[in-house]
Amino acid sequence: MAADLQGKRVAILAADGVERVELEQPREALERAGAQTEVLSIHDGEIKARKNDLDEAGTFTVDGLVADASAGDYDALLLPGGTVNPDQLRVDKDAVSFVRDFVESGKPVAAICHGPWTLIEAGVVGGRTLTSFPSIRTDLRNAGADVVDQDVVVDGNLITSRSPDDLPAFCDTIVAKFASNSTQAEVTS
Repeated sequence: MAADLQGKRVAILAADGVERVELEQPREALERAGAQTEVLSIHDGEIKARKNDLDEAGTFTVDGLVADASAGDYDALLLPGGTVNPDQLRVDKDAVSFVRDFVESGKPVAAICHGPWTLIEAGVVGGRTLTSFPSIRTDLRNAGADVVDQDVVVDGNLITSRSPDDLPAFCDTIVAKFASNSTQAEVTS
């Protein structure tokens, strides 16, 4: 990856139940490109990770509380999936407000798998083209999104992906888009 993220701060918003690989692999790709990443959550300490939503998969240390964070403190936002993680985030007013502020700021926001659930709750998917894990596509459509079945979709400052199977393309895309802050719409297959 040739993209340079030196000096960029990326917030990773996650809670208990985060799909380990969907936090870990993008974080590693961003850090290899020079970004500083910080895990924000709705509680301090550690968050519990899962593998395939069912199996325990260790923990991640929380760097800060989303209640204390501001979109202005970061250059980009990553929303990993897992079903339990975004289900908790979408009912937390601070998490939803943070995501809404981030999208409205025009800064890049990347969500994978079930991560777009928090985008729905933030009210920012209407009229946007997105992808996600198949089980939440109806939720996206009901919220006014145009849903496509592609490995990665970029619509303005939103970057979405379907599942862990798409992580190589997702990681490459977020590194490139976070580096350029590009807002051109495109669909990658």
